[in-house]
Amino acid sequence: MHEFTPQTADGKVLWHFSMSLDGFVAGPDHSMDWMDGLSDTPGIIEPYIETLGAVLGGRDGYDKYGDTKPYGDWDGPVFILTHHPEDAKPSPGVTFLNCDVAEALRIAVKAANGKNVEVHSASIGRQLLQLGLIDEIDLHIAPVLLGDGIRLYDNPGGTPIRLRATLQEDPLAELTVRYRPIRDL
Repeated sequence: MHEFTPQTADGKVLWHFSMSLDGFVAGPDHSMDWMDGLSDTPGIIEPYIETLGAVLGGRDGYDKYGDTKPYGDWDGPVFILTHHPEDAKPSPGVTFLNCDVAEALRIAVKAANGKNVEVHSASIGRQLLQLGLIDEIDLHIAPVLLGDGIRLYDNPGGTPIRLRATLQEDPLAELTVRYRPIRDL
């Protein structure tokens, strides 16, 4: 397996999440408390912050965490796609959009000014992926099984989307991970 390659600012559209081993990016009601106590790999997040030009997110996550800035102190444009911008609680640096996902992405890409756009919404990411508008999916797999919540990709009856791994010798091979339950908590 290759060593982790830092993110670059290539004007990419990234679908970027920490995810539980069973495929959830948030718990029920967009809860993120499942990440408490998990350790961050040193040096992983900084390149994302440095290359980030704009964030595109959804209304449900915003309503839950609207006053929380992506990556804590990152300061840049955040776009929230919603059918009802008129009743959204305003926040500095946040623009509410009522348009289709492709138009929302176009607006975010323009605002990113050559840097990357990160999609922080499972639903919006799924729609953009189906339109062929996601350049890269970056996942940080957390050693936890949630069993319930917001799945990264939920498309019952849909066509499978084939992916090419970028950090392995064989880009079409399965990725093997091995975990053991913690029994002494």
